[in-house]
Amino acid sequence: MAGEGTILVGRSTGPQPKPEVLTLRLANRHGLVAGATGTGKTVTLQVLAEGFSNAGVPVFAADIKGDLSGLAAAGEAKPHFVKRAEELGIAYEPDRFPTVFWDVFGEQGHPIRCTVTEMGPLLLARLLELNDTQEGVLNIAFRVADENQWPLIDLKDLRALLTFLSENAKELSATYGNVSGASIGAIQRALLVLENQGADQFLGEPALNLEDFMRTDREGRGFVNILAADKLMQRPRLYASFLLWMLSELFEQLPEVGDLDKPKLVFFFDEAHLLFNDAPKALLDAVEQVVRLIRSKGVGVYFVTQNPLDVPETVLGQLGNRVQHALRAFTPRDQRAVRAAAETFRQNPGFDVGKAITELAVGEALVSFLEAKGTPSMVERALIAPPQGRVGPLTSAERAAIIGQSPMRGKYDEAVDNESAYEMLAQRKGLDTAPAEAAAQSEGGLSGMLGGLLGGLFGSGEEAPKGKGAGKGTGRTRRPPPSLAEQVIGNAARSMARKVGTEVGNAILRNVLGGLTKR
Repeated sequence: MAGEGTILVGRSTGPQPKPEVLTLRLANRHGLVAGATGTGKTVTLQVLAEGFSNAGVPVFAADIKGDLSGLAAAGEAKPHFVKRAEELGIAYEPDRFPTVFWDVFGEQGHPIRCTVTEMGPLLLARLLELNDTQEGVLNIAFRVADENQWPLIDLKDLRALLTFLSENAKELSATYGNVSGASIGAIQRALLVLENQGADQFLGEPALNLEDFMRTDREGRGFVNILAADKLMQRPRLYASFLLWMLSELFEQLPEVGDLDKPKLVFFFDEAHLLFNDAPKALLDAVEQVVRLIRSKGVGVYFVTQNPLDVPETVLGQLGNRVQHALRAFTPRDQRAVRAAAETFRQNPGFDVGKAITELAVGEALVSFLEAKGTPSMVERALIAPPQGRVGPLTSAERAAIIGQSPMRGKYDEAVDNESAYEMLAQRKGLDTAPAEAAAQSEGGLSGMLGGLLGGLFGSGEEAPKGKGAGKGTGRTRRPPPSLAEQVIGNAARSMARKVGTEVGNAILRNVLGGLTKR
């Protein structure tokens, strides 16, 4: 039996069998569930999710095949489950778990949305499959929007901004670097492809409040948030970008809490190889940094993948809790994977770990969890506990009934279209900016000095003295109003002055992960 503060995962089968448990206090040290297709990874994931839920820890997990939806329904006392429970020394008790269904496309759960600004240029560039030059232009677009306080919410905002960059490329290139018309055209075409795939539904409002993932029910059990990912998996870059966005948002938004008695949230990355395939080094470095530091925010991250080699070594070294199902060793790469998996465990002199990985039966795994002092336990061969929820998907009617009773019902279901960059750019083309210039000059300090300097360079719409022999009248004339591009460049300089002394750490984090510091 598992003790208080632990999750029973299975029971070792060695000469001295014992329960194999995951200690909740160390569950935010992250983990890995690996193994070939059909060896029981999904069941292990379900057992872990159930254990966390029972302990009052909310869970987020992507449901690639639809099988995890069965958590919302009680399991059946099938003979092999009853027998497995007896072997573990427990009674099999079917149970259902509080579940909220989510879906980027809004078809099999509540829609999940984020704004273009929250997604950020780095992740968006990866999603759009841009080259380095095109990504540079996209970064310029985000900088211009940020410095002029033009909210980028959905794709039409980004399109309007790119059109502005194209129309004013010459002026903006002098300040921000080369703004290539060809690159803007390539980005616009990529946005069109994204929209045709339906992925634009993800970019918009109302944006997800991540606190809605961290809820418990009336009994104190953590909600299991299940993302319907069967359709999303057909767009692997969107899937990977979405999960990385969530991880970066959690890292930025949650406060430091140190080591807790149990995590605030546990996050399962299924098909983890998609996160790292063709990822630029800057993104890999950011993922490594977040995985290393997010445990201090009370979040545990568990990667689920077929092959341990799918996870970069720098990330793999951060995963202290391991469940390894069977691997095949037919090809040289498979054999390297077996050796790599065996070497990551604290060796057990009682058996050959590499050989055991290729011999494990379905529902059997090698396990190693962190012990009291944070060191990995010696690897053991173990039978995995049977899940209490249903093994297999819900019917469409069952899913619809749960969504209809969801605590999130009505909060995200309808999209909204607030004023943002698209409307602001349309309105500002004919507006006089004299009041804004005057307000900027009145700020004083470095910002006011820059505002005054730029007002002298570009004109602020105020009257200026005429020279000698200028003619009759008041002796004053009005400078021509600045162009929109000049306004943008002026705003950029003043914005840079205003940002002196802000929190450098948050700015660096958001830029590394691809977003912009929220105002």
